[in-house]
Order: sequence, then structure tokens, then C-alpha cells
Amino acid sequence: MVMEPRLQASEEAIAHLSRAVDELSEVVARQQREIDVLTRRVAMLMQREAERETEGGGTIPLADQRPPHW
Repeated sequence: MVMEPRLQASEEAIAHLSRAVDELSEVVARQQREIDVLTRRVAMLMQREAERETEGGGTIPLADQRPPHW
């Protein structure tokens, strides 16, 4: 059976778009994993710095203080 050229072109376009969507989905998933790792690292560093500030001066950590212009 011979397909119409327009139908064949449409099916090819759909196949290419499906492949592109799959590739982009993989990219987004990888980026989300990286964001999760970086978020955990930032939280850990902020906790460490807050502990260091508390141990150093016995005052409220600077991250929790309001800036002077407020």
C-alpha cells in the first residue's frame, strides 16, 4: 500500500518530535537531579556557617539578622 506523501511526511514529523521530546525529558530529569544535589549542598553549607557563627561569637547568626537599613 502506498501512503500519501503528506501522510508519510506527517508521520516522519511526529517521529522526530517524539524523539526530541524524549531527549528533552532526559535533559530536564538530569537537571532536576543536579538542582536537588546543589540545593542539599547549599543547605548543608548554610547550616555549617550558622553553627560556625554561633560558636564564634555566641550571638545570633548573621544570616538570621535583619540588615541595618530595615
